[in-house]
Amino acid sequence: MAGFHVMADARGMHVQPTVRRITIADLRDALRLGAEDFWAKPSHYVFLCLIYPIVGLILTQWTSGANAIQLIYPLMSGFALVGPFAAIGLYEISRRRELGMNTSWRHALNVRHSPALPSIAVIGIMLLALFLLWMFTAQSIYTSLFGDQPPASIGGFIREVLTTSRGWTLILLGNAAGFVFAVIVLATTVVAFPLMLDRDVGAVSAIETSARAVMANPLTMALWGLLVAVLLVIGSIPLFAGLAVVMPVLGHATWHLYRKVVEPERAQQIRRPM
Repeated sequence: MAGFHVMADARGMHVQPTVRRITIADLRDALRLGAEDFWAKPSHYVFLCLIYPIVGLILTQWTSGANAIQLIYPLMSGFALVGPFAAIGLYEISRRRELGMNTSWRHALNVRHSPALPSIAVIGIMLLALFLLWMFTAQSIYTSLFGDQPPASIGGFIREVLTTSRGWTLILLGNAAGFVFAVIVLATTVVAFPLMLDRDVGAVSAIETSARAVMANPLTMALWGLLVAVLLVIGSIPLFAGLAVVMPVLGHATWHLYRKVVEPERAQQIRRPM
């Protein structure tokens, strides 16, 4: 590792890569390329991502056993908040496949040798903090409407949510709060991790570049965020098992989205001292 650096690149410079405007056709192409990366060696990628359905089942069992049924949905939707960091090994596989290199699943672990690892860890911790804040917010909304008493059963809780005014209030407020968290994550990390793997620009530049990419493509990026949310929900419905396919496809597709949004390094970019 060429020196410990987090906020700036290895030379202490703040890099501003050029971002492009993209279209819906680019989103479709990114998903297509992501699916191609997945199907190239699906057994390797499913192995990598089995952790997602396994963790999902464990979390569901934990919340049910701890009388915290009201947190199952926030936990499921929370995958979208930590997904950009959790998929970092998949970005590495797509990067290597793009370069014609060996793409054995073991190479996903090569991220630990990346000079950008400190910056990656910092933004990963930021996402974890957002996830915990989201869980606290979800619990606070529930408590304000239903009190401190946890639901007695899943069936009873679902009936209460769907057939009472406070239940519909919980749905509206919870989803509104979740939308805010999702927008924050999208705006700050949509291309942050692929960018750091590719160039080691530092955490500040990675977050800033993601924000500029979203501002340059507000409608397209909003559609991307919606696609990610819908696919994660679909993957979560059959006992989270679908996440073993949805997560790697989205992870690979995110790498290709990065390639479409951010100009290659050889293109002109601004560098200035931090």
